[in-house]
Amino acid sequence: MMAAARMAFASCGRAHLLLPSSSSTPILARTPVGCGGIAKSISFLAPSSAARSTKHAALFCSCTSSSSEAVVAPPPTQSTVEEKKPAAGAEEKGEVSVGELAGLLDIRVGRVVKAWLHPEADTLYVEEVDVGEEQPRTICSGLVKYLSLDQLQDSNVIVLANLKPRNMRGIKSNGMLMCASDASHENVQLLTPPEGSVPGERVWFGSEDDKSLQSEPATGNQVQKKKIWESVQPHLKTTDNCIAVLGEHPMRTSAGKVFCKSLQGAGVS
Repeated sequence: MMAAARMAFASCGRAHLLLPSSSSTPILARTPVGCGGIAKSISFLAPSSAARSTKHAALFCSCTSSSSEAVVAPPPTQSTVEEKKPAAGAEEKGEVSVGELAGLLDIRVGRVVKAWLHPEADTLYVEEVDVGEEQPRTICSGLVKYLSLDQLQDSNVIVLANLKPRNMRGIKSNGMLMCASDASHENVQLLTPPEGSVPGERVWFGSEDDKSLQSEPATGNQVQKKKIWESVQPHLKTTDNCIAVLGEHPMRTSAGKVFCKSLQGAGVS
């Protein structure tokens, strides 16, 4: 009986147990199923005076409702389940592919018109690079260990042009020369546009037709804040033919594919 009483308490929520002055065990009066998980006001009514005169107290549970029938929530329909079920790919909503991020980079054909050693840093060159603007850009590059000034002077290069400018030992660098390097970073070579490429042309990845799909480049602040370059760079490499690629998509200008001199399977940075 005590177990039945506890079950009644668990199913009805709040209970007031009316006990007689004696220590006799209460009797549970079963009621029709009506509480059914539906929140209603619960009352425990004392038995009639006749019942009080007995040695036992009867426990009554009543659930107030606008109808005498039990109210049961309808099961969810198939359409309701489908509405609540996340759409395919919802977890990926808002994510941007590496290809789309690469499209936000302003990578251009350039030509080094002047190069010299940085006066305050033994490992840095300073270059003036024609990238199709009114004035050449000043760019600092840590290439002293890998290239001679003669190799750099008048060379055709690939420039990442929308990095946020950086102060490098007193000279503001406004871009980066893109290079291929082996895993040990002991061998570094400039990425080179194919012959006939025009300084200032924006580079893209993919087929010849993909040029028209380029988006507007991000600002330098956006590239830095959203870490666009850091997200794209690990996916850049060179092939067995020394072609620079993003995944499997070649880096291109209107004149053809961008390449390095001889490094195969190298990283690009």
